[in-house]
Amino acid sequence: MKENGSNVGTVLLLPMNEGGVFMHIPDGYLSPQTDAVLGIASAIAAAGAAYQTAHTVKAKYVPLLSIGAAFSFTIMMFNIPIPDGTTAHAVGGTLLSILLGPWAAMVGVSIALTLQALFFGDGGILALGANIFNMAVVLPFVSYGVYRLIAGRSNVQSKRQWIAAAIAGYIGLNVAALCTGIEFGLQPLLFHTPDGIPLYSPYGLYIAVPAMLFSHLTIAGPIEGLITALVVIYLQRTNPAMLQLRQTSDQPTKTFRYGKFVLGIVILAVLSPLGLLASGTAWGEWGQEELHAQLGFLPSGFQKFGDVWKHSLLPDYGRAGFDQSFWQQALVYLVSAFVGLLVIGLIAFIIQRHVRKSE
Repeated sequence: MKENGSNVGTVLLLPMNEGGVFMHIPDGYLSPQTDAVLGIASAIAAAGAAYQTAHTVKAKYVPLLSIGAAFSFTIMMFNIPIPDGTTAHAVGGTLLSILLGPWAAMVGVSIALTLQALFFGDGGILALGANIFNMAVVLPFVSYGVYRLIAGRSNVQSKRQWIAAAIAGYIGLNVAALCTGIEFGLQPLLFHTPDGIPLYSPYGLYIAVPAMLFSHLTIAGPIEGLITALVVIYLQRTNPAMLQLRQTSDQPTKTFRYGKFVLGIVILAVLSPLGLLASGTAWGEWGQEELHAQLGFLPSGFQKFGDVWKHSLLPDYGRAGFDQSFWQQALVYLVSAFVGLLVIGLIAFIIQRHVRKSE
């Protein structure tokens, strides 16, 4: 691509198999206007989520909320290889929306996304509102709506429950991926120089949308649905009352033991370095050198806003800027997982104290 814009059309024809496909949008790929609109929408939704959660989630259920946030944070560290050479990941928001409702799910996933952006540089700071909108607003609410539509008034032990959970996870994740692809794809259409050079993401709708949907329709969506269904089946057999928390939030319920769930999260964290096996830079998350190598230039907006946050504790989960062996990368990846879980636990402790005071 020439910097004078004479071959701008080639920008929109980049292959989809050069790296992975994630829904974590970095800074510089969306315009400030797009970031602002989605940020305001997410802030309004977050205010509603905080209000609803404070009035519907009892203090004794806050550990479950924190476990959901930890589950979402950890499961997103598992990169899944896609047949076309890209990668994707599950989010885990569907499960939390089924257990505690979509508002609480939004809080849990938002905590995970904010932590990823601030501490690990996974997703942009300016684009945090967009990432929250896609994965913490769209995904839980769509998933919950699909789940309720299919599950209906069926008994908590019914097969209809886990079937509904599986379909809800699949559809919710793909709708979130569609929103991400649209946000990417609108950038070169709406924000470009007079001679047509994109200022931010250079990928048009007919590249960005298929790139996002292919990996999620084929692999990530089924995995999100499978994980959600398996947990629902497990709860049906061992603790069906947990699937009725929304209906019994105003009635006395027994104190739940979360030891097995905490153990499960710890096991996931220990296994998180397996996510490194799906190598490659994520599609739509290239750094300046990689993007310049592909395009022959850097969009001016990307140059201006692509590197605004330089205070990550462990950039790229501890791997950025180091020439490391796989085992060294696995070690820092593991450390990053437990740092994230520790911070989520601290946030949960603060939330629980606040909820107890308001009860």
